[in-house]
Amino acid sequence: MSLSAYKAAIEEGADGFECDVRLTKDNQLVLWHDPDLQRLAGSKARIADSTFKKIKKQHPGAITLEELLILARDSKKELAIETKHPVPSANAVEKEVMKLLAQEKPSAQIYIMSFSWLAIEKIRMINPEQNTVALLHDNYSKLMRRFTSASAIGPSISSFRSFANNATLKMDPRQLFVWTVDDAKDVRFCADNGVDVVITNNPSNARSVLGYH
Repeated sequence: MSLSAYKAAIEEGADGFECDVRLTKDNQLVLWHDPDLQRLAGSKARIADSTFKKIKKQHPGAITLEELLILARDSKKELAIETKHPVPSANAVEKEVMKLLAQEKPSAQIYIMSFSWLAIEKIRMINPEQNTVALLHDNYSKLMRRFTSASAIGPSISSFRSFANNATLKMDPRQLFVWTVDDAKDVRFCADNGVDVVITNNPSNARSVLGYH
């Protein structure tokens, strides 16, 4: 996402931001979902093999995590950072994220999320007090929930719908983050079933469904 998209989220009343982070060849934390530039820039070049300057040249909207942290700090927004895996640099991305957070000193809550069990454990080794979210793959959710040290768990909305009557999940004392909740019925479903954080592409719609003003 571009900086303008996050500024638009502020206008829509979002309580916080969510982003995907990858490490570039020159050790920059770029906000990028895919492992390569194909979908957004029409290039097969991989993020891990590209410098930030090259990425920016091919997709001018690309921004760094530092830029988003500054916006989140200035607007007092919470931030959920997903570190993407698998990547050639292994857990280097977690080290760089934690280093940046130590430097920037955010003014609101920061959560670090990952589907990777090792990534979550690396974060907790660096700073046991850091808020973490274990994102749940449909096929491995039971193992992740059992063995992760994360302070929150994060199923998809489709998975959560199937989990909603699961007594084990409802009894789990950890915070519950659900993604990506764009349909009004799903927003209401989350509200009715004890979800703490809803990750959505349409914050204004979610606020309207929930009756926030």
